[in-house]
Amino acid sequence: MTDSTREPSIFSRIIAREIPATIVYETETLLAFEDIAPQAPVHVLVVPKTERYANVVELSAGDPALLAEMVAAASRIAAERADGEFRLIFNTGGSAGQTVFHVHAHVLAGSPLEEGTLAH
Repeated sequence: MTDSTREPSIFSRIIAREIPATIVYETETLLAFEDIAPQAPVHVLVVPKTERYANVVELSAGDPALLAEMVAAASRIAAERADGEFRLIFNTGGSAGQTVFHVHAHVLAGSPLEEGTLAH
């Protein structure tokens, strides 16, 4: 299947407001929303509004400024919702736990996080 015939990711559908989400932060290039299956008191996904990059490796090579914007957004969200300390997770590849191939970061915070707390 080519990129032009690929179905939009669930994240693109959230960005397009086709699927409801609790949005906590938005810019022209990013959307952040609460995870529907949180693994910590604060569990927010930070997603670029473009589907161009499947994972963080592609993003870092193709648009490092957008990656930096994602990290800054994660920091801001953790500062507002927790004590400013957070875990930032990018899963890259199916065997690493990535199930949605639209680059996204998990911001986890709000309590001591146990080893092995990972997400999609």
